[in-house]
Amino acid sequence: MDYSRAYSSGDITPLMVAERFIAAINESSKPPLRMGFFINYNAEDILRQANESTLRYQKGTPISVLDGVPVAIKDEMDCLPYPTTGGTKWLHKERLCTDDACCVKRLRLCGAILVGKTNMHELGVGTSGINPHYGAARNPYDINKISGGSSSGSAAVVSAGLCPVALGVDGGGSVRMPASLCGVVGLKPTFGRVPHSGVLPLNWTVGMVGILAGTVEDALITYAAIGGEISSHQSSNMLTKINLPLLPLTKSICDIKLAKYGKWFDDCSDDVRLCCSHAMRKLQDHYGWKTIDVTIPDIEAMRLAHYLTIGSECSTWFDSFGEKHFAEFGWDARVALNIYGAFSGKEYIKAQKLRNRQLQFHMKIFAEADVIVSPTTGVTAYSIQDDALKTGELDYVNGAALVRYSISGNFLGLPAVTVPVGYDKLGLPIGLQFIGRPWAEATLIHLAFAMQAICLSEYRKPKIFYDLIKKS
Repeated sequence: MDYSRAYSSGDITPLMVAERFIAAINESSKPPLRMGFFINYNAEDILRQANESTLRYQKGTPISVLDGVPVAIKDEMDCLPYPTTGGTKWLHKERLCTDDACCVKRLRLCGAILVGKTNMHELGVGTSGINPHYGAARNPYDINKISGGSSSGSAAVVSAGLCPVALGVDGGGSVRMPASLCGVVGLKPTFGRVPHSGVLPLNWTVGMVGILAGTVEDALITYAAIGGEISSHQSSNMLTKINLPLLPLTKSICDIKLAKYGKWFDDCSDDVRLCCSHAMRKLQDHYGWKTIDVTIPDIEAMRLAHYLTIGSECSTWFDSFGEKHFAEFGWDARVALNIYGAFSGKEYIKAQKLRNRQLQFHMKIFAEADVIVSPTTGVTAYSIQDDALKTGELDYVNGAALVRYSISGNFLGLPAVTVPVGYDKLGLPIGLQFIGRPWAEATLIHLAFAMQAICLSEYRKPKIFYDLIKKS
C-alpha cells in the first residue's frame, strides 16, 4: 500500500524504484553482505516492466494497487523469462519453462513488477535455506544467521525491504518458518485455494503456494490477486468462493475462541515461549478473546507421517529424471533423497491413514474454537556454519524445532498465518501462528491483523534494510 500511495501521489515512479532495486541487489550480493537473495534476475526485464507501469501512472490508468510493485517469485514456480531451477543446477535443462505459473500470471495481470527468482533450499529438502550452488539467503536481522527455508530468498527480500511481497511454496512450513525467522507475515492458504499449474510438483498433496509480505494488508491484497480456482478446473465439491475481510472492522469481531494445547505450545525455547505467551495475553486483554485448552494427540506421529509423505512424493518425482543428476546435488540433498527413497509404499499408506485420523481430531477442535494458536517455530534463527556453505545443511535437531508447529497446515491442508510478535535476547524475530479450519482464510487474516495492530509500535527494522520509496 505504501508503494501504491507513493506512485499515485507522484512522489516516486516505478522506474525509480526499479533502478534502486537493481542497485540494492548489486550491493547486497557482493562482499561483505553476500545475501544470496536471488538465483536469477534480469535488470533489463525489470526496467522494461517498470517503464510500462510508470507510463500507466502518468496517464492516470494504473491497473490495480499492485501496479508497479516489485514482487519476487520463489524458483519453484514458472516465471518468464527465467528458467525454473528448484534450487538445482540441472532441472531447467530437463523441464523447460514455457509460460508463467497461474499465480504469477495473475500478478502480472495486476501490473506487478516481477523482479526475479528467489533463492531456496535445493529441491526444498531442508529448513536452513543454505544452497551450496547459489549461496545462503542470509537473515537481514543478522547476516550470520539463517533466513530459514525452503522459501529462504522470498522471506529475506521482504524482510530487507526489497519487495513488499514475495511468493513462496509451503510443503512443510516452507513459507511460515522463514517468514517467522525474518520478521515478516507468512500466509499459507487452504490446500487447493491457489491453482498449482506451473509449480514444480515436488510434494503434490502437501505443498501450497504461499505469500510472504511486510504487512497483513499486503498479504491480503496478494491473496485476493492469486486466489481462486481456474474456472475450467472447478469441481462441484470444492469450496472456491473467496471471502475478503474488511480489516479496519477488526475491533468489531468478538467472541473469538483461541485453542491452545499447552504442552505443545510450550515445547520451544524460553524466549519463544515467553514472547508468544505475552502476545496471547495482549490479545485477551485488548479484545477480550477467550483461550480454551485442548489436546492434540499423536503430534510426533503426525510429524513423522508428514515427513514420510513429503519425502516419498519428492523421491517419486525425482525418479522421473533417473539417477543421472544425482552427483550434481549438494551433499545435503543427496542424503535427503537417499532417505526419502528408502520409504516403502506400505509406510506411505499407513501415513495417509494417520492423516485422516488427525483431520478428525482437528475438526473436533474447530467445532469448539475459531483457530489453533501456537508459536510458528520452536527456535529463532541459528548461526550459519562455514562448511555448510559448500555442502548444504541438514540439521535435523534444529530442523525438528523449526517445523514443530507447521505440520498440520501441510499434512491436513489447513490454512495458517504467522505474524511477527517480538524478538529474542539477540534481537532475532519471533512469530505467532494461527491455524484455521479449511477455507477460513478471512478469519485468519482478521486475527493476524488484530495481532499486528497490537505489536506494530514495537517492530524493529532489520540491520540490512533498503527503503526503495523514500523521497530523494
